[in-house]
Amino acid sequence: MSVDERTVAWLLQGDPAVRWRTLRDLCNVDGDVVDGERARVGSQGWGARLLAHQQPDGGWQGIYSPKWVSTTYSLLHLMWLGLPPRHPAAVAGMDQLWAWQRRWRAPETCIESMLVRLTATFYYPTPHLDAVLADLLDQQLDDGGWNCVTRSDKGVHGSFHTSIQALEALAAYRLAGGSLPTKQAEARGREFFRRHRLYRSHRTGAVAIAASTRFPAFPEWHFDVLRGLEHLVDVGAPRDERWADAVMLLERKRRRDGHWPRYAPYAGRQWFELEPPGPSRWTTVRALRVLAWWDIAG
Repeated sequence: MSVDERTVAWLLQGDPAVRWRTLRDLCNVDGDVVDGERARVGSQGWGARLLAHQQPDGGWQGIYSPKWVSTTYSLLHLMWLGLPPRHPAAVAGMDQLWAWQRRWRAPETCIESMLVRLTATFYYPTPHLDAVLADLLDQQLDDGGWNCVTRSDKGVHGSFHTSIQALEALAAYRLAGGSLPTKQAEARGREFFRRHRLYRSHRTGAVAIAASTRFPAFPEWHFDVLRGLEHLVDVGAPRDERWADAVMLLERKRRRDGHWPRYAPYAGRQWFELEPPGPSRWTTVRALRVLAWWDIAG
């Protein structure tokens, strides 16, 4: 898939979080150039604005709540923007997250998934990661998905929200060099989504979650179609016609000007909104990466 020069130029006028993705995914430039641009996420633009709210102890406002300004979600936002691994601010935030985790008495699959993914993505060193990962593997349901509402009945239907988070966590752990095997669980999890054509009911074919066809800048704990497709890109999944419906939906969301729109964030306090209503550089660069993968995978 070729991207017109005007779109690339428009994207490169955006935030460092958009620029480094554009260079990596659409321009095929040298990795050192991409890394140099990505390093700016911590000192300029959206990333710097998020880091400005970090408290002296390394956290933000609370650990998991209030959403979406807590330490957990602020770290997730920085991860999505591309804050580099081992960044001092990420390490300080992860210190807070793991101190809280060790006091935790009621594990929850969704939160475990976030913790594993953040730890692996930021390369945060901890001897406790494998234990959390093992519990996450143990919570996989008979249908290949995961669900936050149960920790015993494996016959419960998987949740789209929990399942995508668990898959992202397992992939991040594996790609970071984790020692526990995850490939079989990942394959079962992706088969769960194949049976649903990524976002549809396997019984009726209807859209399973109405809000999944809109793409806020930060998906938070929610599943959406773009998030699901991005996971497939991240793991280098081969083309499968059962993904085609989701790819076509993403294409239909494109505006006449060739860009994708900015979607309103989920209800709740945000530190700030990335972009005003209208065309979104952030959504556009993410969507174009997916379409490029689809062409290459085919």
